[in-house]
Order: sequence, then structure tokens, then C-alpha cells
Amino acid sequence: MEQNVLTYEGLRKLEAELEDLKTTKRKEVAQKIKEARAQGDLSENAEYDAAKDQQGEIESRIAEIEKLLRNVVVIDDEDIQEGQVSLGSKVLLLDMEFDEELEYTIVGSTEADPMNGLISNESPVGSALLGSTEGSVVEVETPGGTQSFKILKISR
Repeated sequence: MEQNVLTYEGLRKLEAELEDLKTTKRKEVAQKIKEARAQGDLSENAEYDAAKDQQGEIESRIAEIEKLLRNVVVIDDEDIQEGQVSLGSKVLLLDMEFDEELEYTIVGSTEADPMNGLISNESPVGSALLGSTEGSVVEVETPGGTQSFKILKISR
């Protein structure tokens, strides 16, 4: 079984989403289905079809989250190594090509959200950074070519 690596924040977000889906979204879609049924003929009822589709999406997402949570490994702050990039580390980088500072948190693939600074330990940049120390320069092979990053700071 594949383990899903999450930070405590990522775990809380998934648990909150699951709770919302089960308590709020399920009731909302059940009400929509009830209202659509009250309109009569279901064979030509677009509202009924849309509500049933939404119900399927909700139930699918609930099953997906529950499966993720069954095999979750939570990164504890004590597990984050000092001075070395590991899962859960916050890393301040200097993109040497564009002379631009970037900040990323290294997370598991389940929690990755590059647009919000969360990169997967399995991504080219994330995997290249793992094990590196402050001050080191890391070369990363990406689809766009080789990129160089200098690690300015590592924190929890």
C-alpha cells in the first residue's frame, strides 16, 4: 500500500473537507434531488440529472479522501532535520538564472500545490533539494532545461 505523506496542516485541510462533504454537501445535494423529483417526470429533468451527477462527484471525493487518510503518514516537526532539506522543510531559494528569490515547502505529492509554494518531494525541484544544506547550489533537470538554485535558508 502506498503511503500518503502529509503535513499536519494538509491533514487538517483534508479532514475539514471530508467533514464538509459529509455534513453539508451531502445534505444540499439530497435536497436538490428531492426538489427535482417533486417536479415530476425524471426522464427529461435536467435539474435531477445535474443533482445526481453532483451527488456522484461528492461521493467519489469522499471515497478518495477516506482512502488517502487510511494510509497517511504525518510529517512531525521533530522529523524535520535541522539545516538539511527534508519533507516539511521550508526552503528559501535563489533562482540563479533570473536572480529571483523563491520560497517553497517540501510536501508529499498528495498535498502539493506549486502555485501556493507547496512542492512535492517527487517533483524535479523537490527531489533535487532533498538532503541539501544551506549555501549549496542545486542543479535541477526540468523539461525546460537545467535550472540552478542556491539554498539561502532552510526552516521548519
